Amino acid sequence: MLKDFKDFIMRGNVVDMAVGVIIGGAFGKIVASLVNDVLMPPIGRLTGGVDFSNLYINLSGTAYASLAEAQKAGAATVNYGLFLNTVINFLIVAGAIFIMISQLNRLKARFDAPPPAATPNTKECPLCLSVIPLKAVKCAHCASDLK
Repeated sequence: MLKDFKDFIMRGNVVDMAVGVIIGGAFGKIVASLVNDVLMPPIGRLTGGVDFSNLYINLSGTAYASLAEAQKAGAATVNYGLFLNTVINFLIVAGAIFIMISQLNRLKARFDAPPPAATPNTKECPLCLSVIPLKAVKCAHCASDLK
């Protein structure tokens, strides 16, 4: 049973999937930073200085100055600003994956396409059936005249 497990783990697909998950996690952190640190501040500025990560609905009835204060107090909140950031993260990751997959499919189609048909440069002699050059007027094998 241990040998079967080792064989399963060492298969190429499992190792490739593990590498993909690790790289995907790192890519997710990069995209999260892109959204939170690069994209959302200018969008917040355009919308009047709104910090999307601090947008929430307080369900407890007590007023709090920020989401952090409400969470520290244990208040029930609906954090729709964080949800918006997560949706934007998802859209960026999905877009990047779509572009990557479409480019890979394009490359795969290019490599899978059959090679262009070569123009023939030889023909058969009608009398001896030997292969001769296309422009030949006399067969080199049987010396017959070709039309």
